[in-house]
Amino acid sequence: MSDTRNHRADVVIVGGGAAGAVLAYRLTEDPNRTVLLLEAGRAYGVDGYTDDLNDPGHVPAAEEHEWGYTARGGALRPEMIAARAKVLGGCTAHNATTAMRARPSDILDWHRHGLEDWTVEDVMDTFRTLENTPDGDDAYHGRTGPFPIRHHQYETVTPSLQGFIDACVEEGYPRVTDFNGPEPAGAGADPVNVVDGVRQHTGLCYLTEEVRNRPNLKISGDVMVDHVAFEQGRAVGVITDKGVTIPAGEVILSAGSYGSAAILLRSGIGPSADLAELGIELVADLPVGQHMQDQPFYYNAYALKREYLQMTPKVGALLWLASSEAHEDQLDLHITATHLTPPEYSPTGGAVTPSIALVKPDSRGTLTLRSTDPHEQPNIDCNFLFEPRDMRRMLEGVRLSRKIGRHPAMAKFTELEILPGDDALEQAVASNLESYGHPVCTAPMGGPEHPWTVVDSQGAVKGVPGLRVVDASIIPVVPSVAISPTTLMVAERIAKTAYRGS
Repeated sequence: MSDTRNHRADVVIVGGGAAGAVLAYRLTEDPNRTVLLLEAGRAYGVDGYTDDLNDPGHVPAAEEHEWGYTARGGALRPEMIAARAKVLGGCTAHNATTAMRARPSDILDWHRHGLEDWTVEDVMDTFRTLENTPDGDDAYHGRTGPFPIRHHQYETVTPSLQGFIDACVEEGYPRVTDFNGPEPAGAGADPVNVVDGVRQHTGLCYLTEEVRNRPNLKISGDVMVDHVAFEQGRAVGVITDKGVTIPAGEVILSAGSYGSAAILLRSGIGPSADLAELGIELVADLPVGQHMQDQPFYYNAYALKREYLQMTPKVGALLWLASSEAHEDQLDLHITATHLTPPEYSPTGGAVTPSIALVKPDSRGTLTLRSTDPHEQPNIDCNFLFEPRDMRRMLEGVRLSRKIGRHPAMAKFTELEILPGDDALEQAVASNLESYGHPVCTAPMGGPEHPWTVVDSQGAVKGVPGLRVVDASIIPVVPSVAISPTTLMVAERIAKTAYRGS
């Protein structure tokens, strides 16, 4: 850690992941604004990232680049991995690289929280602004943004992933060539943030060498923030786990859905009764951590036949559909076919895994503190499948996945089903749930009258001057996709509306 005690930046950003890197990039475009970006993990140079972070098939990252969180999944899943990256680039440096934007209906869900100023048109314009892709129609895609997206093609994925797509099409689902286009329902190859086999995380594509060399940007790694410092109710800096005070004109928390919420709670911003139990002085009584939402995930895995062991690219195909109980204009199920199951789990040395995610769940969970120690992970309860409709839709997805797995177009590549096997299906699903890795809504955006509101539509914490939260934690309803592109969009839009004018 470099010495930051005498460096009073105009803005201190806590967390250099998906949102924090975007904010550092955008806010320092103004040469008169100084920004200090604090990252709890390693702040590698552009050419210093390790293989686990550059390899899109390494999901999640190596242990030294992870927080090591666990969470309660549900009634029959008392503990599961809750992977969160701890490195400059954040979860964009350890995720499966699927790069799909939120749908218009996802954004309309946010309007019910008093966020009508997040218009569909503005959001889609922001997605185009951040995107850099040679693929698709000009009307829907950006060509020159910082974030590279490349669309896998049917011809470039493995034979078993081609078989998955063919089976879906023969079951009557449309063939999709552009999941970021106007008609994404159906089956096809994934868009990914991968170029020439290298994962394009924000530590590379936003925090380029040129950006890092800006004189008004300072990046400090291995700095863990304990809580926000206040004077007369205003945020004036942060205090690290070492007790070092770092002054700031403004503080932005971008430490992710778990990290930002935990910092808020340790700072005295949260439910008053919970804070009182821990002896934390109250700054603002707000529902931090009370409405968390994530997407439940279940592995349906097959051993590949020995003559079809091709497993690169590891991520490559998707069926995106509406369940029989989906709300109007909702695509609430993913069946995502990958080769991310370790080969040693398969008796043949290779596997294909058409896993199921309920991407528009009803159930909500919570995040609370165990103690005031910043090194002790928070209590994370995803509360998956608590709502009966969620279980019904999840089982519908698993049954469909198994039907596709048995279809001749896919079955010709597989030897046998590894999971769920012959176990009772509901029991097998409930006791083996995982997280799709997309937690949101631990510090939700909302209108001034919405009871869940922690921050306003530009990330400003309610009743706490000088403090914003800008990351996935402020998303009030999880979108029907992997959240990295949406998190980038949120940071891009707030950087524009709050700091450069709309």
